[in-house]
Amino acid sequence: MAKFGDLISVEKPVLIDFYFDYNDLEKTVHTLRDVAAALGDNAKVIKIEIQKNETLANALNIKGNPTFMIYKNGVIKWRQTGFQDARTLISLVQQYI
Repeated sequence: MAKFGDLISVEKPVLIDFYFDYNDLEKTVHTLRDVAAALGDNAKVIKIEIQKNETLANALNIKGNPTFMIYKNGVIKWRQTGFQDARTLISLVQQYI
């Protein structure tokens, strides 16, 4: 995986989904595909598995599953724990485009 700082230090917004692999994965995968398709090249959408990235998850104080974050230019703009529907995520990310 690329360095986290490199992933979030871009001008376009970055939506990150921190998840556990046993979560309702299919539901979130379809949601994130819809978000990515709607936003196109205007934003990045990334999934990060908490168990495979425990050091990062601990550093970011990720306690819930899933936890969504939006970064822009390396700065966190929004964070929410719990499932979010595609329409909500699209609307949130569009605020930072």
